[in-house]
Amino acid sequence: MNTEIQSINIEDLDGVATDLITLYKNKVLLLIIYNNDCLGCTGRAIPLAYEFQQKYPSIQVAGIHADFVNREGTKTSIKSVFTSGENPFPIYIDKHHQVYDQFKSEGTPQWLLITEQGELFRSIFGSQDNAKNRLFYALESLCES
Repeated sequence: MNTEIQSINIEDLDGVATDLITLYKNKVLLLIIYNNDCLGCTGRAIPLAYEFQQKYPSIQVAGIHADFVNREGTKTSIKSVFTSGENPFPIYIDKHHQVYDQFKSEGTPQWLLITEQGELFRSIFGSQDNAKNRLFYALESLCES
């Protein structure tokens, strides 16, 4: 895969525009594109992202809430899915699902694993065991190289 990414333009939860490639320059990124209305996302994928964050402290995990018509996220609604009321990792908003479209996502959750050089290493759809295993092996491969 290894396609260089020029930018990933999103907004933080306060509505401030930012570019994740610039913000997390020289870091391995594991991004999860999700939506609060996706039960696979909130029930399996977000906990999995948190698990990967704990297992691989050298990588930066971040969530991207893809906004769709009548399924937009707000700071309050995004935080409400976490029992602590706080985000377990940085979460951003993808207005009008532009990042979702940029990476030709198959649905939610869509995982993006990006190298320190800003190249797309893997794009994986889903939250079931097959996706989990593929993510695990991709992370092992990337973090050991």
